[in-house]
Amino acid sequence: MSSRAPSGEQVELVHGDQRAVVVEVGGGLREYRAGGRAILDGYPVGEIAGGARGQPLIPWPNRTRDGRYEWNGRTLQLDISEPSLGNAIHGLARWRNWRSGERSAAAVTMSHVLHASPGYPWTLELELRYELSARGLAVAASARNASATQAPFGIGFHPYLAALGALRIDACTLTLPAATRLIADARAIPSSSEAVAGGAFDFHEPRPIGDLVIDDCFTDLERDGEGIARVTLGSGGRTTTLWLDRSFAFVMVFSGDTLEPAAARRGLAVEPMSCAPDALRSGAGLVVLEPGAVHSARWGLAPA
Repeated sequence: MSSRAPSGEQVELVHGDQRAVVVEVGGGLREYRAGGRAILDGYPVGEIAGGARGQPLIPWPNRTRDGRYEWNGRTLQLDISEPSLGNAIHGLARWRNWRSGERSAAAVTMSHVLHASPGYPWTLELELRYELSARGLAVAASARNASATQAPFGIGFHPYLAALGALRIDACTLTLPAATRLIADARAIPSSSEAVAGGAFDFHEPRPIGDLVIDDCFTDLERDGEGIARVTLGSGGRTTTLWLDRSFAFVMVFSGDTLEPAAARRGLAVEPMSCAPDALRSGAGLVVLEPGAVHSARWGLAPA
């Protein structure tokens, strides 16, 4: 009897010298390579997505303190999925089975219906479109509120940018055009904010990461005329740029120091997020989806 991959069906996308693998479990991105090099620090086909590698984070990214929040006069309780800190983390869709639909050699649409549950009593119709082209990998996400009442909503993604041939991200340069860093408490929940200008987390101009430990959410992103912000990791004359549209007002950056030793600082997680950590409680960036309304978001990766 043959065994199944822990991440389910593997959908391979190819365009020129680019190759990506999208998976059934979570509808996530397991692998992305271009020009013979790894663009993402992904995970093998025989493993699960440790450290949330490549997973969509829906219907909230990052953490909800105590898993408890108030909505329109109701107190709702999510399962505590981060017991060490007592939080609910990274949404409900990342371990669910998604369906592959419309596809071509270079693109696939993944879909999932996230049905109502006690902690999140709304039904969402979700789609993710992954597409390779000469410009790199583009991801388009949409969520439709299929419930009869307003739904609180947030979305994020959790790719790790590979260290570009270096053993660790320490040797890489980072460009992060953000003006503000959210300062988190001992439970990784924002408690205040600060301007990054002139400080250890000021990466407006590319500079080496070195031994800096990063597990921080940034906002007030600089954008071009089309509303696109870009975060770039570089090493040895090569770069990987993650771009995100205006739907993502926040970006979480994680240097991976708390991962298992073999994976620590091997890649830099750059996580586009529509809302801040703990947004179900604070409301910071939270989307209110009216019945039948659709929320759309786009991000992607451009290797060079």
